[in-house]
Amino acid sequence: MSLDRATGETGRTMTNPPPRKRPISGPIADRAFGWLAKGAAVFTLAILLAILASLTISAWPAISKYGFGFLTSTNWDPVKEDFGGLVMIYGTLMTSLIALIIAVPISFGIAVFLTELAPAWLKRPLGTAVELLAAVPSIVYGMWGLLVFGPVLATYVQLPLQALFGGVPYLGALVSGPPVGIGILSAGIILAIMIIPFIAAVMRDVFEVTPTLLKESAYGLGATTWEVVSKVVLPYTKAGVIGGIMLGLGRAIGETMAVTFVIGNFNQLDSLSLFQAANSITSALANEFAEAGQGLHQAALMYLGLVLFFITFVILSLSKLLLAQLKKNEGSKT
Repeated sequence: MSLDRATGETGRTMTNPPPRKRPISGPIADRAFGWLAKGAAVFTLAILLAILASLTISAWPAISKYGFGFLTSTNWDPVKEDFGGLVMIYGTLMTSLIALIIAVPISFGIAVFLTELAPAWLKRPLGTAVELLAAVPSIVYGMWGLLVFGPVLATYVQLPLQALFGGVPYLGALVSGPPVGIGILSAGIILAIMIIPFIAAVMRDVFEVTPTLLKESAYGLGATTWEVVSKVVLPYTKAGVIGGIMLGLGRAIGETMAVTFVIGNFNQLDSLSLFQAANSITSALANEFAEAGQGLHQAALMYLGLVLFFITFVILSLSKLLLAQLKKNEGSKT
């Protein structure tokens, strides 16, 4: 055994540690990162403009022939090449509106329960169950809506409503139609079930971001759970809440397969009944685009896609304006 002079220990030698790699930093790395981030933003904008230009060019024959009259016409006759998009636009907006009216209160209740009321042992499994609903394929929702939910809706909702309000002015018209369980209301309910997981998950996450100190201070002053949620949590997280609602609305507007199964795919607007079979933009595109020949029919479908693009753009713009107005009014009541 030998004595190492450097360490004073037997059988061991002192080795120098490997040199550490210098982290990539400095003005060059910072500039490269900035260019990459800017390139990603420019690339996204370029893709958006390319999609808009492509839709406009493809839809130009229909735009030049029908103009804005396409938006107000209910005719859709591929044989005579007479096209109008009002039925599809109405179906898209109505089903999305019904879905929001149903989904937003339910999602809000789920989020409040998970963040404020649920016991600790129930929060994780219930939250996971809600999120699993988002993983169900849309075609499964459509098949379930057509084969299971539709007959239940016709038997236990539509028939009783028609018997109750059949002779009442206006209300009778809203529930008229053959009791087959497919139509605007059925599509709206299916869409509501589909977007509830998205809105509830976003609301739950933003509610959890609220500082605990603020909520505990409100509880300490004697506030109830509803007062804490309405006067502390919601004002603090309103941007995230509106963002979650807009996410759900975008999901509802762009849904295709589930709506195709249950809306009826009827290109006429005979009445304003909630049980009236109708059509949506996405459903019309899915059903007819593969069979549409080159010419006016295909251009009319692309025109519908362009209209859907602008509907989404207008909704997002209105949400931004709403957020800006809410931010502007902060502190005005104090």
